[in-house]
Parts: sequence; structure tokens; C-alpha cells
Amino acid sequence: MTGLTTGISLAAAIALWGVTAAAQDQNFPPQQIAAGAEIFARNCSPCHGPRMQDPESAFDLRKFPPGEHDRFVRSVTNGKNQMPAWGDLLKGDDIEALWAYVTTGEKK
Repeated sequence: MTGLTTGISLAAAIALWGVTAAAQDQNFPPQQIAAGAEIFARNCSPCHGPRMQDPESAFDLRKFPPGEHDRFVRSVTNGKNQMPAWGDLLKGDDIEALWAYVTTGEKK
């Protein structure tokens, strides 16, 4: 391998390790995940699908990168594309419960 190829492979391995480590570090209490599921069912499911299944036109949240917490919080708080801003309706704890549900809840 050349130095460039080795460097690219190493960078890819480090990035993959970071995403995996982020997902494993997220040990959410079951009650937080359940609260997030309730908030999701009430506010998010019309677009993202019930239990994150069969999203109509919205992003498939089962594929949301687990290492992008800040992006998730910004998107929920401020809105994104067709998604409305929820920052005035959901408290920080509510958004964190949604994060717990999205990152550990229903998966393919």
C-alpha cells in the first residue's frame, strides 16, 4: 500500500470506530426511550411513519447517524426542509427522549 492509501484506510477505520463507539456509549434508561416513543407517536409519526416504519416523504430516522446528536437537536429545534421547528413545543428533555428513541428504538 502507498502512504496515501494507508492514510485513507486509517481515516476510514477511525471514522467507523467513532460512529460505533458513539452508538455503544448511548445507554439510555428504558423510561427515557419509552417517553421518546410516546413523543414520536404524537408528533413525528404523521411524517416519519408509525414506529419509524414506512416514512411517507420524510427522512427514514432508522438510518439517522448515531454520532450526530447535535445535528438531530438542531433539526428538531429549528426545523429542516419541510419539517417544522419543534423548539417552542418540546423541552430539552423531550428532545433528548426523542434522541434516545430514534437511536435505540425501532430498527430495520
